[in-house]
Amino acid sequence: MDNKRVLITGAAGFVGSNLCLELQKQDYEVIALDIFSKGSKRNLSGFDGKIIDGDIRDFDWKREKVDAIIHEGAITDTTIKDREKMFSVNFQAFKKIIEYCKQNRTNLVYASSASVYGRGKIPMQEEQEKDILSYYAESKLEMDIFASENLSLFEERELKLVGLRYFNVYGPREMYKGKMASMIYQLCLQMKSGQKPKVFKYGEQTRDFVYIQDVINATILALNAKKNGVYNIGSGKSSSFNKIIKELNKNLNTELNPEYINNPYSHYQNHTLADISNAQKFLNYHPEYSIEKGIVDYIKFLEKKE
Repeated sequence: MDNKRVLITGAAGFVGSNLCLELQKQDYEVIALDIFSKGSKRNLSGFDGKIIDGDIRDFDWKREKVDAIIHEGAITDTTIKDREKMFSVNFQAFKKIIEYCKQNRTNLVYASSASVYGRGKIPMQEEQEKDILSYYAESKLEMDIFASENLSLFEERELKLVGLRYFNVYGPREMYKGKMASMIYQLCLQMKSGQKPKVFKYGEQTRDFVYIQDVINATILALNAKKNGVYNIGSGKSSSFNKIIKELNKNLNTELNPEYINNPYSHYQNHTLADISNAQKFLNYHPEYSIEKGIVDYIKFLEKKE
């Protein structure tokens, strides 16, 4: 992409704020859009670009002429039971963005989610059968389906339309998410306060934890994707909760054993693992952070914030 004027939705959120700061560093002109209902204004500390307080459901997209939209704005709480609200924010708003981008020759990269795979087979591949466990996952799958229906029109206009199925992202600026923050952050908080880390019996559930910097790199690479489509963005490796606790003990200089508790959820992803071969091929995405390296970097950030 030659021109570098980009609008980011959900700009005060976890991925959005990190994107704003990284793109600014790379000399993009960035416009940050957020309704500030969940995201934190503190996440945009150090961001010098234009900030718009606006709702993606009724925003006038024509008011800002940009080369690309990176769409991160969404309800991300997977426990929400209000399907109408979930679809209004996540799906209906997305449809409007697609229509705008199509008509106004604007590239679009958007956040999908690994939640669409549910308890599916691993490694999880983009085309495999989906297992929908929440309204959040359903809304993200509907976004992907609608995007796929518009791929040929974007290609005819030589525009990018790329969805990114983020796996279990962790790292700086997720603190405001509370119970929806990563397991790594939640376990770290418990352990820093001297508590035994609580995990479901017996800590052998695994996740494809992907560090935020790799997610940001993948999202920026998607602006120049070789091929439009939906891609898995993970580390391509999985780690158990027991492994995470071991790494946190090492970095926090603690020796806390896990407290194993019963899992109250009947619908629960026991394992996630991304097949990232398509992202490697078409986005040139190659994650740089192992779980060990990511946790070291994250703990340094958290200690600086204290």
